[in-house]
Amino acid sequence: MRSGLRMLAATAVLGIGVFSGLAWAQQASEPGTGAGLGSGCHFGEAIDGSTADDARRKIEAAGFTDVHALKKSCDNFWHGKATLAGRPVNVALSPAGKVMLEGD
Repeated sequence: MRSGLRMLAATAVLGIGVFSGLAWAQQASEPGTGAGLGSGCHFGEAIDGSTADDARRKIEAAGFTDVHALKKSCDNFWHGKATLAGRPVNVALSPAGKVMLEGD
């Protein structure tokens, strides 16, 4: 009887640990926590290996200066701030390498 209760208690503790881990994993994929990106990544989304330095170089090559505040979204777009023709702008870089202005 005692060994049965111990086994039941051990199973309950393991079950709680597993469910806690699953809950943490789900939280990590909710908006604001996914992959450290703060953009609502979901489990299974493929984040490419591009870096902020890669994005900065491509954006600068397109004629922008003072490129900063770059953040990557789950769809592998980079978003940031830059200067174009002397005025501050919001800029985005697509995964295909296209640099574009974003709305103010």
